[in-house]
Amino acid sequence: MEVEQVLRMKEGTGKASYANNSLIQERGITNVRTVLQGSIQELYNAKLPKCLIVADLGCSSGPNSLKVLVDIIDFVDVTCQSLNHKLPEFQVFLSDLPGNDFNALFNLFPSFWEKLKERKGSDFEVACFISGTPGSFYGRLFPNNFLYFVHSSYSLHWLSKVPKGLVGDNGEALNKGNLYIAKTSPPKVGKAYQEQFEKDFTLFLSLRSQELVVGGRMVLLIASDGESKETSIPFELLSMALKDMILEGLIKEEQLDAFNMPMYRASAGEMKELIEREGSFTLHHLHTFTLQWDDPKFVADAVRAALEPLLASEFGEATMDDLFCRYQEKIGSFMATDKIESHTVAISMSKKG
Repeated sequence: MEVEQVLRMKEGTGKASYANNSLIQERGITNVRTVLQGSIQELYNAKLPKCLIVADLGCSSGPNSLKVLVDIIDFVDVTCQSLNHKLPEFQVFLSDLPGNDFNALFNLFPSFWEKLKERKGSDFEVACFISGTPGSFYGRLFPNNFLYFVHSSYSLHWLSKVPKGLVGDNGEALNKGNLYIAKTSPPKVGKAYQEQFEKDFTLFLSLRSQELVVGGRMVLLIASDGESKETSIPFELLSMALKDMILEGLIKEEQLDAFNMPMYRASAGEMKELIEREGSFTLHHLHTFTLQWDDPKFVADAVRAALEPLLASEFGEATMDDLFCRYQEKIGSFMATDKIESHTVAISMSKKG
């Protein structure tokens, strides 16, 4: 499976779209608004740019990237007013894989300007130039020493490819019956995922260090399984729903056995170690926070919006309604006696001189 060809959030603006089911990500972004504010204001005070060049990597097709942009402009404006400075121009690059629904994102631009006017007043004026930049953040996207600020939320848990080492010497799948690391996964599976994340995250840091100016800042929000490395219940429940469909002959067992999610939800400790080892950035802030998922339909819709295109590439578009109906039932049964939480690691750093 070529990840770049199939990985994208659910396109469009329908009921199942990512645009209408990205509230958990919005809540995470809101949770770290003060981290973003501190990073942006310190960057402006240090650099005083005439044009602040910003990139949002993994922008997807929903409204969250534009909501972050409203915050960035607001924070810079407040800082400029305190210093009696003229507001700089903004050049903003919204980047994601080529299969992303950029048209759905571009159609949200009018609402972005409306939100900015609501926040700052109807007479507020800003020179802000926004464009789409298709490409993988595991490759170069911008010239050397070009960007002042990089933002990425809920994207860096996605890997560049499915890890090697998930198939035994005899060609047999090692992670049978699971979409991701689970209680029944052999230790080799977890190790393969961890090693792939280490390669990808280190590469990401190296590439961004080339594209950022000295002192340029990054704020990252990355999905995590927490320090305890607990298994991710939502993905285990999704595997169980697929197993039920196998028993009914709706999909083949070999399909599930051969399929592995191209993601790794690292702990804050793992990320901190890799940032320090790569060496290009000074770490200013790192913490993990937890969000509660309290409604089965909300969970099922959010997971479907993120995973449907990827799952449909293996199990078929026609199976998706049935799969996520079963999935919602399993989530409901689980949540009747237990809770589902999601962990996020928030990171702020700057490029060393």
